[in-house]
Amino acid sequence: MSDARRSRAIGMLILATPCWALSFPVMKALALEQHRLLPDAGSWFFTSLGVMIRFGAAGLLLLPVLFFVRETISRRELEQGIALAIFGGAGIFFQMDGLTYTAASTSAFLTQGYVVFIPVWLLLTTRRRPTFKIILCVALVLAGAAVLADLDFQALKLGRGELETIIASLMFTGQILVLEQPRYAASRPLQFSIAMFLAMGLFSIPLVWVTAPSAAACVQAYASPAACGFMAVLITICTLAGYLIMNHWQRRVTATEAGMIYCIEPVCASVMALFLPAWFSVWAGINYPNEHLTSRLLIGGALVTAANLLLQSPWLEKKHAMVT
Repeated sequence: MSDARRSRAIGMLILATPCWALSFPVMKALALEQHRLLPDAGSWFFTSLGVMIRFGAAGLLLLPVLFFVRETISRRELEQGIALAIFGGAGIFFQMDGLTYTAASTSAFLTQGYVVFIPVWLLLTTRRRPTFKIILCVALVLAGAAVLADLDFQALKLGRGELETIIASLMFTGQILVLEQPRYAASRPLQFSIAMFLAMGLFSIPLVWVTAPSAAACVQAYASPAACGFMAVLITICTLAGYLIMNHWQRRVTATEAGMIYCIEPVCASVMALFLPAWFSVWAGINYPNEHLTSRLLIGGALVTAANLLLQSPWLEKKHAMVT
């Protein structure tokens, strides 16, 4: 692949990270609004219902495109979409449940574990050691994530929340690796993305059924313009835009590189938390205060940014002799 195409792919994947980062303040605001509408409902109900609507609606919105271009989803694309849905859906649910049993800062740090898991997996399966440049980038990303999360290593323990978050990170690792499998090289991003979205929506239905206080609660959870507006943002920007960019462009970089690029997401989320909560509070009538600019955000963001700049630069790369 040419350097220009690789650079463009990296740029597009960087563009996807703020789309996903936006989901954090939006989901937080949506949760506050829904607890106002249904104060007695549990968090698992809101989570499973949100995943079902968010991804199911995204898949249904894309289905007419297939009819318009007169194309179908192949068996291989359906297989890839289901695999992505299994890994991505499991990752989201383990991450959300783990947050109940551990600090948010610990969860934020452990979720970035895929930057380590991906090189280790590739080492075990291909017997190729990561380059010094990749090792340095991973170290910078992990240091940045730890600073951003204000992680206290002395208080770090391995309980239920931490184990579930590590499992979530492993699931996200699987999702990233599935996208670069040679088996799916011919898969078309639109087709397997539709399969992925619809599968994630369908997989959520049993959990909605088990956790819903009543059938009416599914409607009542979105019985306000604010709740519907937040979900619309999740569907269009955080799901359709973010995942379509990822599914189209990630195959043009390595899984290790993709994992480090995606670590820009918590940096973007921290920046958005400086001003979006107040906007959402005014619009929805909720109490969601802004976060404040701290040295942690500046230092942690600088480390993650430095890792990605190094990743895109030719520095520390071996110079190959020209063959004549």
